[in-house]
Amino acid sequence: MDTLQQLSAELEQEYNITKKFFELYPDGKGSYKPHPKSYSLSHLVTHIVEIFGWPGFMLQTEELDLGKTDYRPTPLDTKTDLLAALEKNKASSQEALQKATGADLEKNWRLAHNGQTLAEWTKYSAMRHALNQITHHRAQLGVYYRLNDIPLPGSYGPSADDQQF
Repeated sequence: MDTLQQLSAELEQEYNITKKFFELYPDGKGSYKPHPKSYSLSHLVTHIVEIFGWPGFMLQTEELDLGKTDYRPTPLDTKTDLLAALEKNKASSQEALQKATGADLEKNWRLAHNGQTLAEWTKYSAMRHALNQITHHRAQLGVYYRLNDIPLPGSYGPSADDQQF
C-alpha cells in the first residue's frame, strides 16, 4: 500500500470513529462549555468537521494565511448538520487524495498569519498533523460527552461504556 492509500485509509478510519461520536451529538447543547476558556460544544464539533476537509485543501493550495482571509466557519449545532458536513468534507479530501501523486506530498505547505510563517511542513506532514488534530479534538469531545453523561462509543477498541461487566 502506498502513502496516498495509507492516508486515505486512515482518513476513512477516523471518519468512521468520528461519525459514531456525532451520531450521539446532543442537539440543543451547543453552547455547553466545561470551562470558560474552553470551546463551546458547537465550536468544537464544527472544528472537527472542518479538519476533515484539510487534506483536500492542503493538496490544492500552498498555504493558508489566517490574517488574509475573512473566512469564519458556520457553526454546526444539530446532529443532522454535523453528519452532512462531515460526509461532505471527508468526501472532498478523499477525492483530492485519489487524484494526488506521491510528488504532491513532497511539496511544502505553510500556515501563516499576515505573511509570518507559523508552521511549515511537507504536504504529507501537514496532513499527518491534521489527522492527529482529529484524534486530539475528538478526545476533547469525549470529555464533553462524559461530563454530560453521554455514553462514549469505542474509538480504537471498546470504551468503558461498551464493556459488559
